[in-house]
Amino acid sequence: MNRYKEIFQELEDKIKTGEFASGEKLPSENKLAQEYSVSRETIRKALVLLAEQGYIQKQQGKGSIILDIPTYDFPVSGLTSYHELTKTQHLPSITKVPVFHKGRICNEKEHHRLFPFNETNELYTIIRQRELSGEVVIIDKDYLDAEIIPDLTKDHASTSLYQYIEDSLKLEIGYAKKEITVEPITSEDQELMSLRPTDSCVVVVRSQVFLQDTRLFQYTESRHRIDKFKFVEFARRNKK
Repeated sequence: MNRYKEIFQELEDKIKTGEFASGEKLPSENKLAQEYSVSRETIRKALVLLAEQGYIQKQQGKGSIILDIPTYDFPVSGLTSYHELTKTQHLPSITKVPVFHKGRICNEKEHHRLFPFNETNELYTIIRQRELSGEVVIIDKDYLDAEIIPDLTKDHASTSLYQYIEDSLKLEIGYAKKEITVEPITSEDQELMSLRPTDSCVVVVRSQVFLQDTRLFQYTESRHRIDKFKFVEFARRNKK
C-alpha cells in the first residue's frame, strides 16, 4: 500500500475514535511530516483523501478543520459493508441469519425490476437480521451468483460476506448501482423487524454489485427502519 494511504487510514481512525475531535485542527503539514517521517507532499496526498471522504475542510491560513462525523449515518456512495460500518462506528450489533440456501429461484414471486438474475442462475439466497440495541432495525436480503462466489457458508453470512470474497476468494469488488426508495412495510418486514405500531414505511436500498472486472455477482435489498438512520453523502462543489 502507498505510504500516503497508510497515513490517511491512521488519521481516519484517530478521527473516528475521537482522538481528533470535530471542530479541532489537525497538526500542521510540517508536524505530520515529521511525525510520520515522510515528505510534505506525501502528507498533502493523505489530506486530500481525508477531504474527499468528508473528514476535513482545509481553510486558508487556518489549516485542516475536522468535520463532524455522527454515528448511525450510512453513506449513500461508496461500497462499505455493514460489518465494516459497525466496526468503524463502534456500533454494538448482532447479525442473525434466518434464511440461507442455495438453488434456483424460478418458483419465487416476481422481483423488483433491478433484480439481475434469471431462473437459470444458481444463487445463494440469504436473509440477515441486523440488531442494534436489542432491536432488529435492518433486514438485508442478498442473492449471490454461486458460480462466481462458491462455497459460501452461513458463518460467512453472519460475519462478513465481503471479507470472504476479498480475503479468501481473492476477488476485487469494484462498484455498485444503487436505488433508494421509501416503501410501505410488508408482512415480511413485520415478521422479521422490530417495528413500532406507528411505522408504515421503511427505507429500501437496492444494489447491483460488480467485481472490478465488471462481472455482476450480487443483488441486495436492504430494508431499514425509517427512524434509525440517516443516509448521507458528502458532496464537494467543483467549479467548471
